[in-house]
This record gives sequence, structure tokens and C-alpha cells, in this order.
Amino acid sequence: MPTSPASDLTDADQAGELADRIAQAAAAARPLRIVGGGTRAAYGRPVAGEPLEVAGHRGVVAYDPSELVITARAGTPVAEIERALAAQGQMLAFEPPAFGQGGTVGGMVATGLSGPRRPFSGALRDHVLGAKILDGRGRTLSFGGTVFKNVAGFDAFRLMAGSLGCLGVILEVSLRVFPRPRAEAALAFELPGESARLRTVELMRRPLPLSGAFHDGERLHLRLSGGEAAVRAAQAELGGEAEDLSLWTAVRDLAHPRLRAPVLWRISTPPTARLPFPTLWDWGGAQHWLPAQEVDPAVWGAAQAVGGHAALVRGGSDRIFQPLPEALFALHRRIKAGLDPAGVLNPGRMYEGL
Repeated sequence: MPTSPASDLTDADQAGELADRIAQAAAAARPLRIVGGGTRAAYGRPVAGEPLEVAGHRGVVAYDPSELVITARAGTPVAEIERALAAQGQMLAFEPPAFGQGGTVGGMVATGLSGPRRPFSGALRDHVLGAKILDGRGRTLSFGGTVFKNVAGFDAFRLMAGSLGCLGVILEVSLRVFPRPRAEAALAFELPGESARLRTVELMRRPLPLSGAFHDGERLHLRLSGGEAAVRAAQAELGGEAEDLSLWTAVRDLAHPRLRAPVLWRISTPPTARLPFPTLWDWGGAQHWLPAQEVDPAVWGAAQAVGGHAALVRGGSDRIFQPLPEALFALHRRIKAGLDPAGVLNPGRMYEGL
């Protein structure tokens, strides 16, 4: 059943209050720290500024399962969205990490993180169809739409994915959704890292119902998702040891025992790249996890040397993301200046001076 739109009056009142706060802050050059559910607050540099509470701006605006699109306000809990989709046999195919029940749609988009299905179903940014935001002047801007083939103009709404609130305060977002698979199975194999990577690359070239490929440093874990016959046939062909699907929830939420460390690096590389130190890996070898006891700045150089980039998901402080080349940093600053000329929205959350 389609979900009825939430009250426009309530929406306008909430958005108006947020817009007024931003406009006042811009006039006074007073920085604002955007606060949602707080579950992803550790991802990014600390921000000094007045809190701008956005979690109250919540509710599903529109959801018609037949259209495979859901539109929700930014303060809507991700768990609420996932329950509504599950009731209709649908899901967010990019499998966003859940760092707590309070996580919001706005925080999910602002951090831009995708789970183990990412190489098979696409990244979060690929599933964002449109967004309504408040820019750094307090103006309401709408980008994109609710139709996947809407390609008019520059896809500015995708800039919101991973921007950590530095470019605008997300008010609403429209997301493409997918049917849930009819069957799923999890398999484990005793394979060392490099052998497992080569085996995974081979499997990903074939039309198998793969939806996850994770290596925990000792064993290769595969997840199969799809029609019942396809999953059964793949299980019979691949063999391995059957295991519980809960492992994949732990991998998604970075709660797997081997990912629990004071410091956790996330390193994205080309799938065939080889880092000079052992890692756990996901996405068939394109995303690496490096648990550590302390921050070693050499990781950024190692990632860059193989054509990748690194970020601290846990244990960071003033330096979180891969240092940018000067020309690319200048581009980031121009985009920031265009949307937030007074620099009041989450200043410095990504990089100092941005």
C-alpha cells in the first residue's frame, strides 16, 4: 500500500525554522554543527559550532512500492525506512551500515557509506534520485527527482552523498529501492588472502548470484542472494561450509570481531591492487579494513601509491581523510563557496579550511 504524504504544514514549519537559523548564522558568520541521530558523529573531524538539530524533521513523505522509490525527510530513522520496505518485500540495495537505532536518513546520505552489497548493487550515491536541501544562505534547493531516468541538468544531488553536511542541510531525499531476494545463503572457505582474492575475481566475472565477498584474514566468506533455484545451484557448485547470515550483518555494521580495534582504517583501492601490509577486505578486494592500535600516517601514502585512498572510520581526530592534491582541494573549496559562501555549515568536518 502507498504511504500517505506527511503534513505539508508541519514540513514547512520545520524547514522554515532551520532556514532561519542558517540565514542568521550566515549573516553573523557563526558556524553551525549539524546534529542528527548522532550515530555517525565519530566519522569526520570535530566541528566547533552551535548545534543545528535536524532529527525532528522526520517522516516518510511518499512511498509507492510499485514505483520502487521512497522519499523521506532527513531526520527519519533508517530503521523505520527499512521496516516499511521490508513489509513490502523491498530493501535498500546498497545495504547501509547501521551504527544504532537512532541513525537517520540524512546521516546515512551525508556519510555516504555502503555495505557489502556495494559492488553487486551499486553505491549509495547511485541510489539517490533526488534531494531537497538548505544551502548556506538558508535557501531551499531541489535537485533531481523521483524517476531513475530523470537526467536533466547536473546531478548535484549526488554531491550530498559523503559530503558530511559541508555543502547543505539535507531536508528530504528520494531513494531507489529494490525487491528483497527470495533466497540467501552464506558460505565460508579456508583460503589465504591472495588466493581468496583471485578466486573472488574469477567468480565475479561469472553470472552467479553473489551479493558479498569478505575475507577476515583467514577465511573467505561469500554470500549468495537471488532466486531459490539460482542460490541452490551456486551452493552446490561452490561447496564450502554453510554459515549463519548474521555474519554479514556484523560485517555491514563493522561489528565483526576482527574489525573491533581502537583504530580502524577503510582503504579503497582497485580490486587488483596489493597493499604492502595484510588487511581484511570486502567488496571482492576493492575495500580493505585495517584494524590498528594507533594511527599510522604512512597508511595514506600506501593507499595513494596503489591508486587508492584511505580514511579513518574509528580512532581519528584532526586528520580523517586522504590528503587531497592541491588542484582537487581547490575544486572542493569552490563547490563549498558556491553552496555555503559564509562557510557556516559543518566547517572543517572533512578537511581543515573546507
